[in-house]
Amino acid sequence: MKKTAAAFATLGVMSAMAQAQSNVTLYGVLDMPIEYVANQAAGAPTVNPTTGAITRQAGGNRFALQGSGGLSGPRWGMRGIEDLGGGLQALFVLESGFGVDTGNSQQGGRLFGRQAFVGLRAGQYGTLTFGRQYTTMFDAFTNFMPLYFAPLYEPLAAQAGVNFREDNMLKYVGVFGGLTAEAHWSFGAGSGTLGVVPVAGGGTGESAGNFRDNSAYGATLSYTNGPFGVVAGYDQWNPAITAGNPASLKKASAAASYAVGALKFVAGYRWGYNKDAAGNTLLRDDYYWLGVNYQATGALALSLGYYYDNQKAFRVSSAAPEVNPSNPWQVSFLADYVLSKRTDIYLSLAYVKNSGLNFDTAVTGFPNGYYLEQGHSNQVGAALGIRHKF
Repeated sequence: MKKTAAAFATLGVMSAMAQAQSNVTLYGVLDMPIEYVANQAAGAPTVNPTTGAITRQAGGNRFALQGSGGLSGPRWGMRGIEDLGGGLQALFVLESGFGVDTGNSQQGGRLFGRQAFVGLRAGQYGTLTFGRQYTTMFDAFTNFMPLYFAPLYEPLAAQAGVNFREDNMLKYVGVFGGLTAEAHWSFGAGSGTLGVVPVAGGGTGESAGNFRDNSAYGATLSYTNGPFGVVAGYDQWNPAITAGNPASLKKASAAASYAVGALKFVAGYRWGYNKDAAGNTLLRDDYYWLGVNYQATGALALSLGYYYDNQKAFRVSSAAPEVNPSNPWQVSFLADYVLSKRTDIYLSLAYVKNSGLNFDTAVTGFPNGYYLEQGHSNQVGAALGIRHKF
C-alpha cells in the first residue's frame, strides 16, 4: 500500500513538473554556407591610433565554411511564459550563439551571448524585460531592411552600431493596434572597443561615481497599416576610453516600406554623429539604403539591396587627424528557396566598393572579418548555404 501511495505521489510530482514546463520551448537555427570572397587579406589591418595610418595585409581569394551563418546567426535557446493571473505573465529567453563549423560559442565565448533576459507582460500595457537584449533600433528596423539583417550580406554594424546587443538593459515594448513603441536603457552596454580603441573596464560600466560610462539608451516608434509601414528611432551609446570621460555615439534613423502584390519596397536613412569626451568629431556620416523583396513563387523569394555611406569626417581615435574617407557602397542579392517549413537553401551575392564587405572598415572597427586586401578597393562575396530551424 505504501509503495502504491509512493508511486502515485511520484506520478503526481512528475505530472506537475510536466505541466509547469509545458510553456517552455527549446528552439534553434543551424545555418551553414560555403563562401567565396575575392581580395580577402590574410589578417586584420594594423591601425596607428596617433597618425591614423591603416596598413593592410596581403591576401587573395578565399573559400571557406562560414560558421556564423548566412541568413540567420546559428543559435539554440529556451523561452517560456507563465500566466500569473489577471492578464499578467512572466517570461524569459536564454539564447546561445555558436559557429556550426566548429561548435564554438560566439559573442566572445558567452554561454548565452545572443540574449538572456527575464520580464513581465501586462496585456495591453506592454512588456518590460531585464537583461542582455537587442537595442530598440535593431528590433524596430529589422523588417525595413532589404535582407532583414542577414549576416550575409547586410551592413548591420554600420546601420545599428556594434552595440546592437547590450548588457544590463531595461526594455519596454508596447503594441497599440498598428503602433509599436519601444524604449531601452542600459546601465553598461558591454561592447569592449570604441572603433579600434579599448573601452575602460571592458565596457561594463556600472561603476561608482561614473554613472554615464558605457551607458546607452534609445527609443523607436513604428506603424503599419495594410501594405504601408513606417519607423523612426534614436540610439545613443556613451563608451568611456578613460573612466569618467564618456564619448557619445548618436544615431537617428527613419525608414518606410510598401507592399504591392508579391513585391515589397523598403527605403531608409540613418544620421550618425560620434564625438569623443572632449567633443571632437570621431565620425559624421549619412547612411542610406534601398531594397526590394519579391516572392517569385510560393517557395522562391528574391531580395536586392543597395547601401551607401556618406562619411563626411572620421578619426580612428581622438589623437589622430581628421580625414574624409572614400564613401563605401554595396549591392547585395539573395535567392532563398524553401524546401519545407523548417529547411531552406539560398544563394547570396554581394559587391562592395571602398571597404570590405558589409562596410568592414576602421569606421566600424573591423567587426565583420572581411579584411580588404592590400592594394585593392573592392570585394566580391558569394555564398551557397542551407538553413534548418527547429
